[in-house]
Amino acid sequence: MAFDMTDDMGHQKPVTMRKVAEAASVSMATVSRVLNGSGPVDPQVAERVRTVISSLRYQPNRAATALASSRSVFIGLLLCDIQNPFFIEMMMGIEEEIRRNGYLLIMCNNPPNHQGTKEQRQYIEILAAAPVAGTIIIPTQERVKELELLKTRNIPIVVVDQQVRDPSIDSVRIDNVMAAKEAVAHLIANGYRRIGVITGPKLATTANERLSGYHQALQEAGIERDPALEHHGPFIEETAQNATHALLDLDPPVDAIFATNNRLTIGALRTLHLRHKRVPDDIALAGFDEIYWPIPDMISVTTVIQPAHELGRTAANRLIQRIRQPDAPRHEIILPHRFVIGESSRPHIQPGLLESGSSPK
Repeated sequence: MAFDMTDDMGHQKPVTMRKVAEAASVSMATVSRVLNGSGPVDPQVAERVRTVISSLRYQPNRAATALASSRSVFIGLLLCDIQNPFFIEMMMGIEEEIRRNGYLLIMCNNPPNHQGTKEQRQYIEILAAAPVAGTIIIPTQERVKELELLKTRNIPIVVVDQQVRDPSIDSVRIDNVMAAKEAVAHLIANGYRRIGVITGPKLATTANERLSGYHQALQEAGIERDPALEHHGPFIEETAQNATHALLDLDPPVDAIFATNNRLTIGALRTLHLRHKRVPDDIALAGFDEIYWPIPDMISVTTVIQPAHELGRTAANRLIQRIRQPDAPRHEIILPHRFVIGESSRPHIQPGLLESGSSPK
């Protein structure tokens, strides 16, 4: 079956649903039912329509379909750092799942150095005004009153990576406290005692949870907390650079650093390289998330690995289920993390140990 879909100038004509219906000798309603599976169609007729769709390479206009049916095919996503490959990978997982279910993505980005309530509110207002079927939010803080705007308009919400103080909202994340505790406990087990921590903004739940894990590891090891070793700031390299300089300038300086995301880890590594500190001979390092950037001195970094793609895919799947079942019980989904040990946290060699003739364990 062949169809001429070119105009008098030889240009390709746009293929519409009407042209599909005419070529298949059926009504537009029949084509719509075949495309959407929304009603009974004789199997032979349906097969003829699908053959024409394939031959003409017809691509449905989902936006127009949504407007015509009053059913949105758009999913809103509010990211918090599009420069971070972790969130790009998460977005890919989200998009993969929503496309598989016939939805399209609208993405907004709230940069980590501009994560005030004003910017977050503006983006949520945009998503609330847009014809979205649901939203996936990576919040910048625990209290997000603007989410009420989405809820009053019956727009389903799933929060991913971080948490919000709303027991009605679905969430998908890892156990940040346990992951951070595991990383710091590893440093302690390898002989490090004066461990600095660089974490995110005080309003971010991931920053606070990872700091809590750091505290728990110290407490269980009988190591007293020292506020001078704790640094907060945006999840960007500059935060870690400033904090690392401060930690190295202490008397005595730290013997290890725990950086609670990948951009902080890179910032710390760059500063250690600038200060001519060898990792781990002079100072150990443990991080959070995979490192996608070039690493000074090409050392492998001990780090917590979050399943970024699976976090995104799971959040999208949870949102689609919520769209289909608005009154279903709330779900809090905790995905497993991995802890990968690299060269950056090799066992600490106490000063004078080698000189005394002992060998490191």
